[in-house]
Amino acid sequence: MKILVTGGAGFIGSAVVRQAIADGHSVVNLDAMTYAACAENVASVSSSAQYAFEHVDIRNAADVARVFGAHQPDAVMHLAAESHVDRSIDGPSHFIETNVTGTFNMLEAARAYWTATGKPEGFRFHHISTDEVYGTLGATGQFTEDTPYAPNSPYSASKAASDHLVRAWGETYGLPVVVTNCSNNYGPYHFPEKLIPVVILNALARKPIQVYGTGENVRDWLYVEDHAVALLTVLQNGKTGRTYNIGGENEATNIDLVRKICAILDRKRPAGAPYADLITFVADRPGHDLRYAIDATRIKTELGWKPSVTLEQGLEKTVDWFLNNQDWWEALQSRDGVGKRLGVNA
Repeated sequence: MKILVTGGAGFIGSAVVRQAIADGHSVVNLDAMTYAACAENVASVSSSAQYAFEHVDIRNAADVARVFGAHQPDAVMHLAAESHVDRSIDGPSHFIETNVTGTFNMLEAARAYWTATGKPEGFRFHHISTDEVYGTLGATGQFTEDTPYAPNSPYSASKAASDHLVRAWGETYGLPVVVTNCSNNYGPYHFPEKLIPVVILNALARKPIQVYGTGENVRDWLYVEDHAVALLTVLQNGKTGRTYNIGGENEATNIDLVRKICAILDRKRPAGAPYADLITFVADRPGHDLRYAIDATRIKTELGWKPSVTLEQGLEKTVDWFLNNQDWWEALQSRDGVGKRLGVNA
């Protein structure tokens, strides 16, 4: 297939690009190259005849339409989004413009292209979203595909809006759409504003490792390369009009996760004192959801996908990658917001 991937120079998008090309597909990577995008994320495939790049912002409808006409994709995987909750607290307008208006532009361009090409049966518009649209859980239970939406941050609200747009374009116009909602991703090329890379890099720099509140917030952690395989599985075999939740089956409190990373670093890069000594509890984030957990029964039973690594295995691989790729993350230290606490303007 020829797949149009939006946000393919970002963290999850680049994993999808690399996996798709490894699987024999051709990829058109559409990316605006904003602060969290890195050309190095796709350097391993950028010289491939199966790869093409378009420097395009999804907020520009004319440019998006041109890409469809120029490349004639068989399918779309829409990952381009503003995704950092803390940034959404400080500047929600960027999230509305990219995640809502940008998704609208993608849907309209896809609909026009699909109609003009005779509505080919095999075409798919795969929208990649988050479990954060469901809001927060208590101590028990899991999100299913039927869980009501209850977003609590500007980020999750913007993603919920984009999910609803995709559903509406499927119901109203017949566009063959599929939606996936994933749990927290981690792994190689993770931009250093999210929890796991921040913990690793602050520990290595012997800086305070800030943990929000008491650290008891729970997340389900999904290794990014497992996620890429799941997304391509849904694209090819998922039922149109269907939603699939993708989880790692690896729940952990934030404080336990941080301590696991510190213990791995103690073994792999020992310092004069345990890295856990750097843990510092700070004021909690406004609207901080207590717990996320995914019930991934549907994708398991219908499509045969399940995660391949445990949290312990994935963290080992992730720490190794950051230790072995210092040039990659050092080059990002001067980018906007890196190394600073965001989300305090509520």
